[in-house]
Amino acid sequence: MPDKLTIRLATRDDLPALHPVIERAYRGDAARGGWTHEADLITEGSRTELATLEAILADPAQRLLVALGENGPIGCVQVTDKGDRLAYLGLLCVDPLLQAGGLGKRLVAAAEDCAREAFGTVRMEMTVIDTRTELIAYYVRRGYASSGEKRDFVIPLDPPLFMDVLVKDL
Repeated sequence: MPDKLTIRLATRDDLPALHPVIERAYRGDAARGGWTHEADLITEGSRTELATLEAILADPAQRLLVALGENGPIGCVQVTDKGDRLAYLGLLCVDPLLQAGGLGKRLVAAAEDCAREAFGTVRMEMTVIDTRTELIAYYVRRGYASSGEKRDFVIPLDPPLFMDVLVKDL
């Protein structure tokens, strides 16, 4: 992990440099440098669009936290208020070359703090591709547990992918 690290709310100015970090972390050959990628499961298309990130910033029910190293964005996490004191944690990513250094853990903790402070959240949920047992185990070590619920993956694929819903009381 970089010596100088800041985690804060993302701004529109962060997005052009953050977007490629997200893409590298989730898709394509660069993602294979880390362990949390989807590159072997989803081989086409981008993970997100710049316009989608801009919409997150514009939505009062969402927050995008960015992790900044000495040279700019190196990771992020999204928090969405789902109402009823429930929030959703998503878009967690760390630059593949910096994974396994503790930054993901810090981003999850920052997202939980943000959810409590911004939305009065008492319960956080997330979804993880059900075949990603290593990633599910990572979240279990951070206090998340399977709710027993499965959801369809947001992109229709053949064969289809499914998401396990993980939850944590904050």
